[in-house]
Amino acid sequence: MSSQPLRRTKIVVTLGPALDQSEVLKRAIMAGADVFRANFSHGSVETHEKRINMVREIAEECGKTVAILADLQGPKIRISRFQNQKINLTEGQTFVLDTELGNDEGNEESVGLDYKSLPRDVRPGDTLVLDDGRIVMLVQKIEINRIHCTVVVGGELSNNKGINRLGGGLSAAALTDKDRMDLIEAVRLKADYIAISFPRNADDVKEARVLLRAAGGNAGIIAKIERAEAITNIEEIIRTADAVMVARGDLGVEIGDAELPAAQKLIIHLAKRLNKPVITATQMLESMTYNTIPTRAEVLDVANAVLDGTDAVMLSGETAVGKYPDKAVAAMDRICLSAEKNPHNNSFRRLKEPQFKDVDEAIAMATMYTANNLDIKAIIALTESGTTPLWMSCVTSSIPIYGLSRHQSTLCRMALYRGVYSIPFDATHLDRRILNQTAVEELQKRNIIKDGDLVIITKGDLIGVHGRTNSMKIYTVGEKA
Repeated sequence: MSSQPLRRTKIVVTLGPALDQSEVLKRAIMAGADVFRANFSHGSVETHEKRINMVREIAEECGKTVAILADLQGPKIRISRFQNQKINLTEGQTFVLDTELGNDEGNEESVGLDYKSLPRDVRPGDTLVLDDGRIVMLVQKIEINRIHCTVVVGGELSNNKGINRLGGGLSAAALTDKDRMDLIEAVRLKADYIAISFPRNADDVKEARVLLRAAGGNAGIIAKIERAEAITNIEEIIRTADAVMVARGDLGVEIGDAELPAAQKLIIHLAKRLNKPVITATQMLESMTYNTIPTRAEVLDVANAVLDGTDAVMLSGETAVGKYPDKAVAAMDRICLSAEKNPHNNSFRRLKEPQFKDVDEAIAMATMYTANNLDIKAIIALTESGTTPLWMSCVTSSIPIYGLSRHQSTLCRMALYRGVYSIPFDATHLDRRILNQTAVEELQKRNIIKDGDLVIITKGDLIGVHGRTNSMKIYTVGEKA
């Protein structure tokens, strides 16, 4: 039996120059990376393709199943550039945001805008926050294409920084022309998940799904919650998406940093109740971009997300451009494992409504209730789509769930699910009389279980058919079926 503790919370790692060396990437995979994020806000499609191919090759060498997440850029709500790259703003000074100013003509008095609709989206009295909240301006008046502001919080402002309206309300569509092209490329690269940025409501998610189907793709759609409007429409967004991400950077700017903790807890709670995976992201171990260890505040931040039930925690700049990408993954792994030892985090909790919509769901819930109240060592879920393991993962438990599937896409999708571990297994050619025993032997070969252990096996009567899980069996390892 392996003595290595199993981490249930998954780790999402952002690709970038820091992981371009194969040895560094291999160390990150071995340290515990489960999902690799290609950020389409930066780099060419060719660069993303090269990185994704390298991830898959090295993961296969290491015997690990990992998922690929293509993160679309979304609307560029940014200022343009300055003649001297940056300026200093002082409190009380006037400053103009001018859509007609050239891209490189910004100065101490005004700067251009990439987002040309901003003058139509704001009103006098609105608060604009720039550079993730470091600069704050109050709108005084609008003259057609010019927004006259007073600086409330000053400081250094450099090229292409983001701009938000406090409280949200910007009309920018979630999917741009660039996103539409990048989505097609993500399908070509066989991404397992595609994240859409700045969705306002369920319609934005539905539009992405229509485009995905038209491109011939079947990836899971992740809705990044980073607009104030998304919080208002959060339940419909979660129901429509395949997963959600608490994108705390822009979200914190739009709703205010003090409101962020409650919003994070709400999103995680709703996602678990609605059987959808949730990723907690942004600045989780940001100090490790330059340091070999995290701050204590960062440790607490990651641990609290784990204790709240997040499926995954994400590293951004720490692994994309940081000096110690593999150490950041190892630190995240260590923190998650420690947080998961908490007894409250292991106790049986069910957030789902009392009514089941599907037989598969009823089997999943019955399995988890039984596993948590009997000395079950492992759950073996024979699955085509991964849906039954997903439902199981939404129940708080310390029992490992092994998703056995013949489909590589299903194995990769399950890499995001909390407490679910993917194992390649083709049941379609097996006699049903030896199916259970063969599945159990697969785990025995991997030193996961041993003779005498109790396990639960879930499967459908019709092997190889999606959505037909209708049975659970309690099985003693070593006994004949």
